[in-house]
This record gives sequence, C-alpha cells and structure tokens, in this order.
Amino acid sequence: MTVSILRTADAWWVQTASGAARVPTDAATTAEVLADRAAIDAAANSTDTVPVDSLELVSPITTPCRVVAQATNYASHVKDVGRDPAKTPLTFFRKASGSVCGPFDDIVKPDHVRLLDYELEIGLVIGRELPVGTQVTEANLAEFVSGLVVTNDVSARAVQLTKAQFFESKSYPTFTPVGPALVLVDADELKRFGDLRLQLRVNGQIRQNMVVEGDILYPPVQALQTLAKFQKLDAGDLVLTGTPVGTALTARGVSQKPGELDLQAFLSAQTQNPNYLHDGDIVEATVATDDGAIDLGTQRNKVVYA
Repeated sequence: MTVSILRTADAWWVQTASGAARVPTDAATTAEVLADRAAIDAAANSTDTVPVDSLELVSPITTPCRVVAQATNYASHVKDVGRDPAKTPLTFFRKASGSVCGPFDDIVKPDHVRLLDYELEIGLVIGRELPVGTQVTEANLAEFVSGLVVTNDVSARAVQLTKAQFFESKSYPTFTPVGPALVLVDADELKRFGDLRLQLRVNGQIRQNMVVEGDILYPPVQALQTLAKFQKLDAGDLVLTGTPVGTALTARGVSQKPGELDLQAFLSAQTQNPNYLHDGDIVEATVATDDGAIDLGTQRNKVVYA
C-alpha cells in the first residue's frame, strides 16, 4: 500500500485515512526523511491527525537537488510536435532546482517570456545513491526509485525555440510545481507505472489525458540505465519522465517539415494559439491509476503575469 508524504514549511506529514499525522523526525531534506523510515511508519500508524486541508503544503522535494528531465518521451506528444517516434532517441536535459515550487503556488511568468506552456509529467524520486556505472534492472529499480510525484514542466516556448535549448526556458522560478504528495511505492506498485493516467486541466477544460502504457517511449528502467552511464544521482533527486499530447505547443496545421520550418513564421502563428497560458488561468494536474490504488494527488496553480 502506498504511503503519501506531505511537507509544510516546518514539518513532514503522512496522509492517513483520518487526516495528516506529523512525522516525528528532525529531517530537513527529502533525502533525510526518506532515510527515516521508522518515523514515517510511526506517523502512518498514528491516530493523532489534523485535517489535510488545514496544512499549507510546500514541495515535498527539497532544494537544492538535481532535476533531470526526459525530452519528447511520449509518442503522442512526439507526433504532435511534428516528429517521428521511431526516430526519437532517449534524450535528457537539466532544469535548475530553483524552478521547484509548491503544488499550490502561483506560476509566475517573467515579463519577457512569451508562449507560456505546461507539461504534466510524473516525477521519479530517487531514494538512494545511484553512482555512475550502476547496473539498473527491472529487478532492482525499486531500490533506487522510492516514490513518485506530480510535476509540471512549465516552459517558455519562445525562449526554447529561438535559443534551441531547454535549460533557460524551463528553469525560471516557479516553473516546476511539485506535489502535493511524495507517494512512496514498493516494487509491485512501481510495476504499475504504466497504469498511471496523466490529466491536466486549464480553467476546468481538459488538455492532457493519457495513460502511460502504450504511449511512453522510454520507461523509467531505461531512463535510469542510461543516466547511470554518465550522471550520478543522489537521494532526493528528481527525474521527470516526459509529457503526453495536449500541450499548447503543436505542429498541427504546419505544412513544412521540421528541418524546413520557418521559425519566425511558426512563432508568429503560435501567438494566435489560445491554448498558451494567460494571466489568471488555473492549472490543475493529477496523476493516478484508474482504480485509485495509486494516487499522486492534484496540484492547483494560478498563472500570474509579472
């Protein structure tokens, strides 16, 4: 059975059937609380709870940490941006951990940013050191992935496309909402990763709605196998696993092939796309299995133009 860890500015909590029980720990970081499993278990069995709604939740992933993301990792999204899934390699990029914010914080668009977009993703929470050279397999995957979180890879598309890189366009403060819960999963639950459904709504209108299985190109075991060839990971680090179809960015209606694309004309056309995020929009993102056995919760963020 999954265990949902919540965090406030001054404490860690476990969500139970009757509310939220405080974790008896001095842990200051995600890595430290994950290492204090006895305290987590004590909270999970406690009857001394408070209403979850009474807590002001912050990101359950503390910073600084590594934030590594998979690019173009769902076939539906790859096709929607005009590429061929069969020719799309496993690709990573980094986000600044300064972009991490809470599950109910405002997403703040800097004044110079145009074409603000969303990307609902499942985050893998690393639970122990994964040195370069580690052999990651289906059998030992759960030794390294302790939990899952809802994440939103917010993106400044005009910056991304004109500079042909991801780091700046996805690293502004508040561009990675995380939570509400860090959901601990065991090996059997992690095997149900493919059953998870990603759903994102903007102002109540559904934009993304896809089950992982059958759409993801490179699942977690392949991602960590490749990362382990060159990138050390530590407990508390975060790996984003890609987004399905439904982002505002799309190549639908574009006649040119990607290599022949007139970028300025494309960007000009995108400014007429109403699906990019506007001041005051409410973005709600949730990840869960359809049977509710694994539920990562729902984050709700308001878009604010600086």
